[in-house]
Amino acid sequence: MKSHSLIAFLLVLCAVQSANAQPGKRRKPKPPPFVPPTLAEVRYGAHERNVMDVWQVDSAKPAPVLVAIHGGAFRHGDKSVSNAVLKGCLNSGIAVVAITYRYSQDAIAPAQHLDAARAVQFIRHNSGKWNLDPGRIAAIGGSAGAGLSLWLGFHADLADPNSKDPIARQSTRLTCMAVNNGQSSYDPRVIRDLFPEAEIYRTSALAQLFGVDLKRLDELPAEKYQLFEEVSAITHLTEDDPPVLMTYDSDMETPISSNSIGIHHPRFGKLLKDNMDQLHIECQLLTGFRRTKQSRSKQVLKFVRRHFGISDQ
Repeated sequence: MKSHSLIAFLLVLCAVQSANAQPGKRRKPKPPPFVPPTLAEVRYGAHERNVMDVWQVDSAKPAPVLVAIHGGAFRHGDKSVSNAVLKGCLNSGIAVVAITYRYSQDAIAPAQHLDAARAVQFIRHNSGKWNLDPGRIAAIGGSAGAGLSLWLGFHADLADPNSKDPIARQSTRLTCMAVNNGQSSYDPRVIRDLFPEAEIYRTSALAQLFGVDLKRLDELPAEKYQLFEEVSAITHLTEDDPPVLMTYDSDMETPISSNSIGIHHPRFGKLLKDNMDQLHIECQLLTGFRRTKQSRSKQVLKFVRRHFGISDQ
């Protein structure tokens, strides 16, 4: 069974750090989806960014759910889902939920991870009312949203059966994850080893996510190293975990000419695939989307439909 030993410590650390944080700023909103959500700005938690949009489907039986988790370096971005994925899901009888979470300037990690977990629990809690299938929930996301999706899929179930909060009693586990330009680890020590030719691990987004000076990576308190490991998806990988589709704009041979290319490089995907292959868990790694102009949405929809048991269209 997976360990929950760090969760209580991390919750306390998150609360302490958030007290001194500055509120985040939202970027200009993206264009509206091709069809408005059935339920908009539904609150799933106490923070102002704990909200979700829900697209229900007209179905005689409970519908599977795709949860879209936005990217943005953990410090910007807003709930959204591509029109191609949204349309494909709704046409396939798949409900869609797009969520937000606290920015790292509002609270350091694991606040964002725990928000995403709470959102999944909230969806399950309302599955009867919304005609959703609590046994079929998948997650998608890019960059930070990819890291959060993978973490949710691999982490031990955060359900607390003894909680007085009925939402907290719900499972956080997923059916599958389909992510793009994602990071399988946020541990700066792992990233330093993964990119020895560049200082990708010093990116300001990671420094802010953890509330540390990454120039002093080897001199940090022990609890910070615990935090690095706790919020990295690959740390929690075990043989009972769900399948993954990973897509990347770059090729494996793409040189690390900037921090942006490095932190979104398919080396993160290969690291995860190598580990998942050893455990005999399905892991598809597709690269070069910028070069080939292939359709990411088609790959995502095909993968998700298959794992929801829906025949491909």
